[in-house]
Amino acid sequence: MKCLSVSQPFAGLIVSGRKLVDLRTWNTGFRGEFLVHAPLKVRTDDARRLGVAGGMATGAIVGKAEIFGVKAYRTKSELMGDRRLHLARPQDGRRYYGFMLRNARAFRVPIPHKGRLGFFEVDLPGRRPSDDFILADIMDEEYRYQWINRH
Repeated sequence: MKCLSVSQPFAGLIVSGRKLVDLRTWNTGFRGEFLVHAPLKVRTDDARRLGVAGGMATGAIVGKAEIFGVKAYRTKSELMGDRRLHLARPQDGRRYYGFMLRNARAFRVPIPHKGRLGFFEVDLPGRRPSDDFILADIMDEEYRYQWINRH
């Protein structure tokens, strides 16, 4: 599945559904679902400006979203008009493309993974443990706690 690295706090804002446009200086023809990766670097100035507290996952895939279109920003006024959607502070003199996002979802448990530039492929395990396996594991843990750890 395709994956895209997005610096924190923006990765968290995307998977929470608060950031609906991701700004890039490059365009893409890709449309569809992709994984959102949060690299190790956190943009602390942006986190402070947006009021996002600590505890952000880094170095991991934190969720997924869908790109359904790309908007080319030709003027600064167009870019600033969509500021509530992209939440970024773009630099002057650059051309931007807005990846329009929907159906974002955060993973309960981030998946540790190394990121790369641009879209990259990630193979995730397709099978999750069954409910019976999880229940057996919980019961085994409870047994160990009750009988083995007692002194």
